Amino acid sequence: MTNTNAKPSWKRVDGVLLLDKDEGLSSNHALQKARRLYSAAKAGHTGTLDPLATGLLPVCFGEATKFSGGLLDADKAYEATLQFGVKTTTGDSEGEIVERREVMLSRDDVEAALGFFRGEIRQVPPMYSALKHGGEPLYRLARRGETVERVPRVVTIYALDLLDFSETSCRLRVRCSKGAYIRTLAEDIGENLSCGAHLTALRRTAVGDFCVADAATLADLAALGEDARMEVLKPVDALLETLPILAIDGRSAERFLHGNPIRLDAPTRLGAHRVYADGRFAGTGEVTPGGILQARRLVAA
Repeated sequence: MTNTNAKPSWKRVDGVLLLDKDEGLSSNHALQKARRLYSAAKAGHTGTLDPLATGLLPVCFGEATKFSGGLLDADKAYEATLQFGVKTTTGDSEGEIVERREVMLSRDDVEAALGFFRGEIRQVPPMYSALKHGGEPLYRLARRGETVERVPRVVTIYALDLLDFSETSCRLRVRCSKGAYIRTLAEDIGENLSCGAHLTALRRTAVGDFCVADAATLADLAALGEDARMEVLKPVDALLETLPILAIDGRSAERFLHGNPIRLDAPTRLGAHRVYADGRFAGTGEVTPGGILQARRLVAA
């Protein structure tokens, strides 16, 4: 009889998985399920999605974890469904109802309200968030019924479009900077409309240049054989496509792979580059004045 609870034999796996997270899973739970499917010794995700939310959760395996910071800072895109007239403790449908108000809205009312939330706005982070106060996550304080003052943060809403509207709900398309809370945006829109609102559905459709249309669900991955599953992964350097390429070879490649600075023969723009040594992605480096390439983050051989 097969022991389904046996620990997998962990192995080195390098690459980026575009995971379409299911509703009801925490980001960490989804990460661990994906990690087990790949038996990956090292893994991390690049930005939390609430259990209510579905959609794109990039997961980095192995050496890709070294370069995941860019996705944490990347712009995000979402589709969000709001219910008007009801406020909850968490700002979404997982919380307890704390207030009901009458709703008398038109589509024009909602369109007008959205105009106040485009561009740079100030948001007060929700109590039900992973931000820390005195070393403790805010959501733990909230679960104990405690509320603490939070410093407003400036975030940018690049696009905010009304996709559907009914008398008591609407569906929005949002493109925003890092740090924006869509639950808070829903609540603030509800307050602007004087009826209150909370989030009933959220789907992340993009992180940086990655799109959910290219993502796979856990069920999709489980149905694949091992070789086909590996083919789903994007290479490590897919995380760095916005950086210019710098190719080196021979003795220069050898020195760079050992973390040593090298002098470039040809003029090269200053700043960060993704570096290929003898045709293989080697990591990132920075070209400094004087044509010196300094290793910044290297890929293990």
